[in-house]
Parts: sequence; structure tokens; C-alpha cells
Amino acid sequence: MRPIRRIRLEGDAKRRGEAHGARFGDEIRRYAEDRVQLASNGSWAGRPATREDVLRLAEATLPAHRAYDPDLSEEMIALGRAIDLSPAEMVIVGGFTDFVDLVRGEAGEAPEEDDCTAVLAPDAACDGPGYLAQTWDMHDSATEYVVMLEVRPESDPAALVFSTVGCLGQIGMNEAGIAVGINNLTASHGQRGVTWPLVVRKALKQTTLDAALRCVMEADLAGAHNYLLFDAKGDGYNVEAMPGCTRVEALGDVPLVHTNHCIDAMAARHQAEKDAALMDSSVDRLARANALCEARPLDFEQLAALTRDPGVCQRAQPPFHIESSGAAIMRPATGDLWAVWGLPAEGEYERLRFDDPTQTD
Repeated sequence: MRPIRRIRLEGDAKRRGEAHGARFGDEIRRYAEDRVQLASNGSWAGRPATREDVLRLAEATLPAHRAYDPDLSEEMIALGRAIDLSPAEMVIVGGFTDFVDLVRGEAGEAPEEDDCTAVLAPDAACDGPGYLAQTWDMHDSATEYVVMLEVRPESDPAALVFSTVGCLGQIGMNEAGIAVGINNLTASHGQRGVTWPLVVRKALKQTTLDAALRCVMEADLAGAHNYLLFDAKGDGYNVEAMPGCTRVEALGDVPLVHTNHCIDAMAARHQAEKDAALMDSSVDRLARANALCEARPLDFEQLAALTRDPGVCQRAQPPFHIESSGAAIMRPATGDLWAVWGLPAEGEYERLRFDDPTQTD
């Protein structure tokens, strides 16, 4: 298994986008084409659509992105401009799983997606300060594109961000001690709103947990995601965020585990019907991760073992081809982030810190 690739993105939005494109341009173009095809062929959105229809729909979300965060929208668009991809293609390559909720919302059926197992482990359950740990699961074609970004904006906190090429960010922790994780959810109806990578990155601009929570609560979302927020003080939230319904659960003294179905009854009313096998997977992974979290005190090694466990770490198989493409474990109180590329069961975690200048290309 290879080490996870890393790049530093510095300066204003235009410079960050151009640097991202210069490092990964050819890969982003290939990955974008793959995501557009998956969004069009009906396997993820529940209905087939033409390429032109899909790109037109993605373009219709751009006003919502600009209204939500002009700076991050410009970074996304500048990245595309640098490598000759349209803003619509950048919406899809970054926000794919939210975007397919929108495609389905236009006239779709049951989706075929199932992604990520995450744990908020509070201080009271750990060997000291707590952790946010998760796998990142996706169609296996995404694995080769997993990278780590070190983002250093001009005025916001620096952030270490687990992502894929062309995407602003998926999982991360900033130097102010705010950590953000995600699970994919499936909304019965998407809308022409903002996609989740901007929500993650905007939350990572914040210096307090409540400000990060507001970034989720105030987003006019295109599709459904579960957001996990955790800070250096040991406080945290789990947020099931659906277009039109957002439900918040505060972290207590026991680990909070989440997979790919809604736990809150109100949020579940907005959830799309899942394939029975995918629902079983989500329910089974939730139960297995909860069982593994019964050990006390939890530490890094136990959480790494959780991400590698056969009941959590997904291996691609037909017809869905979902696999754990990587994983991250974050400890905001100490500033440590560990990440692994590819199947956690077959890779070694690398420890990343803000104060190590050797950790980016």
C-alpha cells in the first residue's frame, strides 16, 4: 500500500485553486469524467440522464455555492479554470454524493450508495483527550485519487484535510482544534443548493465549535450528509443534515457512532429508500462499531483496529463496488491527525501535524 500523497495550498482562493490544479490536473480531469459518467448512468442517482442534463443541473447550483461562501466557491472555480474544467464539472467531482441526491430529486428512484463509518469518542471513554475516527468509503474507482491537503489561507486557521483530487475537502482538522467528519446519507429529494465539501471547509475556517455547527445548520444543502463535529475541549455534535431538515445530537460521555442511515426519526422521514443490502450493511456496521467501542479506555490503536475490522472496512464487490478508500483519526486536543490511503486493513496510518514541514509535497 502506498503512502498518502500530500500538497500544501496557500494564499488567496485563486492561488489555492491554481496550486491544486497544477499538482493534480491530469488526475482531476480523469476523475471528473468518471464522476460525471456515474452521475449520468443511473447507477448512483437512480435514473439515467444525458451528460448535458447533468452539467446543466450542476451549473444551476452555482448561485447557492457563491451565496454560501464566495471564497471557497472561487477556489473551486479557479481550480477548474486552471485545468480547463467548467464550474459545473467541479461541483460534480467534489460534491458527487450530494449532487446525485439532486439528480434523483429531479426524477429518480432508489440510489445505490453506502459510505463511511464514523465514531465520536469523548474524553470520558478514552485514554485522555478524545478522538474523531472514520473510514471514507466510496465507489472503488475513487481510491486512487485520495490525497491529504494542508490548507493555509491568508486569514483563516490552517487545516489538514483528507480529500480526493479536485475536491475542496471531505474530513479534516484545523489548528484551532476543530475537527469535522462525515457520513453519506441519501435524501429523498435534493435541491439546487450547496454541496458538502464547501460545508466541511467552511466549518474548518472556524475557531469555535458552535461557529462550526452554524456552518452546517445555515447551509442550503443540495443533498444529505451526516456531519460530526469535535473540538479540543472534548465537546462534539452529530448532525443529520437533510435538505429541509437538520437534527443535532450533542456528544455525551459515551461514544457516538454513525453510519449511512438516519437515526433521528424526523430526519428519517426525508431519507430515500435504500437497497436492502445497503441498509443491512449500514445497520451491521453501526452495530459492529458500537460493539468495538465498548472497550475502555479507547485509544488510537483501538480506533485504528476498528477501521480495519472486517465488519467495518468495506471491500469492493459487485454490484455496488463500494470500498473503504482510506480513513482518518483526529485528536484535536493534541493536534494529531493520522491518515491511511486505501483499505485501512491493508495500510499503515501516517501521523500528520501542523508543525512538521516535511509532510507536504
